[in-house]
Amino acid sequence: MHIWNWNRLKVASIAALLTGAGFLQAADPALIELFRILRDRGSISQTEFDLLNGLASKPSTAPATDAGVPTPVPAAPTSPSPAPAVSAPSNAAPSTSTGKSSTSAAPSAAATAEAPATADETLKDFGKRLLKLESIRDGTSSELIEKALADKWYQRYDVGGYAQFRYTTAFQGDSASLNVPNDRTATEGEGLLIRRGRFKLSGDVTKRVYLYTQVDLAGSVGGSGDLGLQARDLYADIGLDEAHQYRVRAGLSKVPFGWVNLQSSQNRAPMERPDALNSAVEGERDLGLYFMYAPPEVRKRFKELVKSGLKGSGDYGMATVGAFNGQGLNRSDLNGEPHLLGRVSYPFKFDNGQFFETGIQGYEGRFVPTAQAITVNGKSITPRFDSDGVTDRRAGISAILYPQPFGIETEWNIGKGPQLSQDFTEIDSDSLYGGYVMANYRIKSPAGAFFPFSRWHYYEGGRKFGRNAPNEDVNEIDFGLEWSPWTELEASISYTHTLKRTDTRAFPYKTVEDVDRVSFQLQWNY
Repeated sequence: MHIWNWNRLKVASIAALLTGAGFLQAADPALIELFRILRDRGSISQTEFDLLNGLASKPSTAPATDAGVPTPVPAAPTSPSPAPAVSAPSNAAPSTSTGKSSTSAAPSAAATAEAPATADETLKDFGKRLLKLESIRDGTSSELIEKALADKWYQRYDVGGYAQFRYTTAFQGDSASLNVPNDRTATEGEGLLIRRGRFKLSGDVTKRVYLYTQVDLAGSVGGSGDLGLQARDLYADIGLDEAHQYRVRAGLSKVPFGWVNLQSSQNRAPMERPDALNSAVEGERDLGLYFMYAPPEVRKRFKELVKSGLKGSGDYGMATVGAFNGQGLNRSDLNGEPHLLGRVSYPFKFDNGQFFETGIQGYEGRFVPTAQAITVNGKSITPRFDSDGVTDRRAGISAILYPQPFGIETEWNIGKGPQLSQDFTEIDSDSLYGGYVMANYRIKSPAGAFFPFSRWHYYEGGRKFGRNAPNEDVNEIDFGLEWSPWTELEASISYTHTLKRTDTRAFPYKTVEDVDRVSFQLQWNY
């Protein structure tokens, strides 16, 4: 079955309009400016803009006016015979300039109706038709697209994904005890590994329902390190209005907590997310139900921040409230009490085009940890905890100045969560805090896009997803460079100096210090 994606359909539709309007034959500043506006508003990508700009800028075979707009060339007559004379009305007035009757120069109403439109009129008409495409965004479709895809459900879906091929080596200090929960390539001796192998299927099945599915072909099975197929997303966005300004998201999806958690690993420059935010929802996902609100202009900005290469986090609503199981990715609820969540985020766009996004988020619930027997002074102890779960609540703030070309992002969260007591006998709720700051720079060149960055992150609190929820101390600095010669390919190198990090895999939960590691990654997008 042949499946089209939205970008192909969009470019094909615009090209068809261009052909119908006759603008593929001559460059036109107003037309190119129209494409630029659509690109800046996120309706078309930079790649699509370049393609359409090239089509609209082909040399003209028609003479141009002083204003640079081509003058329509009248069609050659099909017969050498002169056109029949037009009879003048009896009350026609003579011409004052030639002394001849005005009927000799004035065409009839029928002839006027058949006269070719001027370039300006054609451009205006074309602009009206083209602007219909402006409404295309995730979860919505324009009237033009709806008509084009009538009875063609299979053309409503977008197929895509990415894969990350990585090698990491750790050295200095006690590198054998280094444990990074969200990066299994960080352990010395792991060798070459496919970190992620994502396959995505999404699309508007109707005006009101948008579906999104993502699987990982390189998911970790049972924490063993072996690779297998794993569900990552399976949800529906149900629009309460046709513009999806108000919508409900239901299913397996990312939990809207932390900007960096919502940012796709396909877009993120550092190899992995910082523990300070990711420890809230390891795997970033859970089964949940959310109500999201965002006006069309804000939705366009969220989309533009991703499509323009600024590494945005995507559209998770300007204001979001909801509930989720609270036990993590692909884990069942264990206490019948969902976590409750709220989030507000707004992307500002200044007059100079600079984007700045800020947000605040929080959740509260009870988490049921996993206990495992440990041996302390020759005695086996299995930590106790409340069978209904342990208090788990956090609040965080986010501030992102997008790299245009310099950028900085920072997030910080505080709260209370499950944590093993100092005497190892119970798991109770204790304080936690941490965050990160990252400076980055976006460089465009003929050799591609370069994205150097430096990040510091810190966390102190329990690791609730680990067995016995041990205390975790993290203090690390990252330096890295991402290079993208084409949109289909990215190559990255990252150096990390670990000032301290707790090995949360097994008792006695040793904290290692002064360990270095270097990671190399090749990512291909499709």
